[in-house]
Amino acid sequence: MREQVSIGGSPSSPAAAFLRQSAHKKHLILGLTALTLLLAVVAINAGAANTHPVQVLRALLGLESGIPHVVIWNIRLPRVIAGIVAGIGLAVAGCVMQTCLRNPLASPFTLGISNAAAFGANLAIVFFGAGTLHSNTHDAVFIANPYTVTISAFVFSVTAMILILLLARLRGFSPESVVLAGVAFGSLFAAGSTLVQYFAQDVQVAAMVFWTFGDLGRVAWQEVTLLAVLTAAALIYFLLQRWNYNALESGEDAAKGLGVHVEQIRFRSMLVASLITAVAVSFMGIIGFIGLIAPQMMRRVLGVDHRFLIPASAVTGAALLLFADTLARTLISPVVLPVGAITSFFGAPLFLFILAKGYSRR
Repeated sequence: MREQVSIGGSPSSPAAAFLRQSAHKKHLILGLTALTLLLAVVAINAGAANTHPVQVLRALLGLESGIPHVVIWNIRLPRVIAGIVAGIGLAVAGCVMQTCLRNPLASPFTLGISNAAAFGANLAIVFFGAGTLHSNTHDAVFIANPYTVTISAFVFSVTAMILILLLARLRGFSPESVVLAGVAFGSLFAAGSTLVQYFAQDVQVAAMVFWTFGDLGRVAWQEVTLLAVLTAAALIYFLLQRWNYNALESGEDAAKGLGVHVEQIRFRSMLVASLITAVAVSFMGIIGFIGLIAPQMMRRVLGVDHRFLIPASAVTGAALLLFADTLARTLISPVVLPVGAITSFFGAPLFLFILAKGYSRR
């Protein structure tokens, strides 16, 4: 009788340990969600306009009018929601790409998608006159025709994505072929952007560089809604495939032995991940390291169980991008720094630290 009790209900049994680990992971995800909400509150209240928390709360409840209402609802709130949605999209895209390609360096920006989007934006700025000057010295260059630039960037990023996946499919869709094709197309589009900038005028070159900075303030409610719908649909799809991703972590042979259609899952997942990346980049410009660093952080904390890894990566990506954008808006206010530079500035040392810690454990 004593043996039956210890096997079925002992706190040291494998089942009890598994339940404790699962509860710990759920609590961590809830804590990250609370941190993201706190960062969102701070981001809404931060900025050059002199608003205090009471005004922000009244504006959110529709009890405030005038400048505070306009600032909160038309400027800050779309920017904060865009940061949350874009952070979620880029992070889960990077998480899925790393799993499908079995490569820790795989991300939306190491596979050439961002370079393709930049090339499309550069063409639009040159041939459609989308770059012009402001009289304001703090914001001298701006995009005069943002929809043309966005559409062009999206078309080229999707084209690059399709070409990479088609070439990889011709080679049997191995992870190595996808990475190599992404590197090749990234170099090709980067060279094309260099040639376009070389023959462009000064104002056009300045507009091209300005677009590549990355800026959450470029989106309005329409763009935020579209990005949110696509990101939510992609997140649901990834969560439905979580058991297939867990099988892929054990290797292709093991996954096929479990009945997983590896090539089909890999192709569809890469297609969806690339699509939400293309939309985010075309709306906001290049925002680096979110899709690379967020999944890597959570893999080392939670492991490779995608039931927890996907939502944890999503929340971490949202928190990182919100934190970076808040710093970009407040460090030398009223000047707004490029959020892409902030994410790269903090992401690169953090990634090197995680990499060093990973090797030190081996």
